[in-house]
Amino acid sequence: MCGRYASSRSPDDLIEEFEIEQVDVREKLEPDYNVAPTDEVYAVLSRPPREDKSAPPVRRLRVLRWGLVPWWARDPKIGSRLINARMETVDTKSAFRKAFASRRCLLPADGYYEWYETSQRAAKGKPVKQPFFIRPRDGSVMAMAGLYEIWRDPSHERDHPEAFRWTCTVLTTTAEDSVGRIHDRMPLLVEPDRHAAWLDPRASGPEELRSLLVPAAPGRLEAFPVSRAVNDVRNNGAELVAPVEPEDELVLPLAAEPPA
Repeated sequence: MCGRYASSRSPDDLIEEFEIEQVDVREKLEPDYNVAPTDEVYAVLSRPPREDKSAPPVRRLRVLRWGLVPWWARDPKIGSRLINARMETVDTKSAFRKAFASRRCLLPADGYYEWYETSQRAAKGKPVKQPFFIRPRDGSVMAMAGLYEIWRDPSHERDHPEAFRWTCTVLTTTAEDSVGRIHDRMPLLVEPDRHAAWLDPRASGPEELRSLLVPAAPGRLEAFPVSRAVNDVRNNGAELVAPVEPEDELVLPLAAEPPA
């Protein structure tokens, strides 16, 4: 799964990286090295102009809330449980099916966190886990495949600023070997030459859409242990993604080595 990630790029960086045509960001987000479910995040998506729905879609940068609230939901709290969508079932699950068909997005990230068991045991016998940060080896931006949804809040009039809630989820797949030793799932990535096809809201078949997505190629990502301070969502800062020596012995040796 992907339950925590880092996103420190500025809007200017993302505009250049993703060839953004329109910025729909009211307030700039601060760099966030501990993005957690229900946090606001940057997303890249394509939508036609509001004044002409028949016009070609425009690539936009927008702020969404992480944790997808389906259009049919009665309670928006369901979003905190829908932070990931499994690629194997995304086109059949009612929470994701419509978004997969026409509301796809990219979620820019520096990398993401996963936790690995150590030999240490906590008070109740559960294993103490060591956090790892997983990122592109070349330092590039990860374009995680995402879906977004627009939920109508019936407690507000349609012209109220909070009348429509924009939310998102991260698509996941089976992890490639070196990352799979830490966790068996990982975010799906969209390569730059496939951004346009993935973002295009016009209908495409499930198999065609799946063909646009790939797990990271073996060796493209690196994983290394980081401070346990990341366990607390109140902690933030670039120090959270700095390599550290594991505090306890890991249960199994890892294939991925910390960067020099």
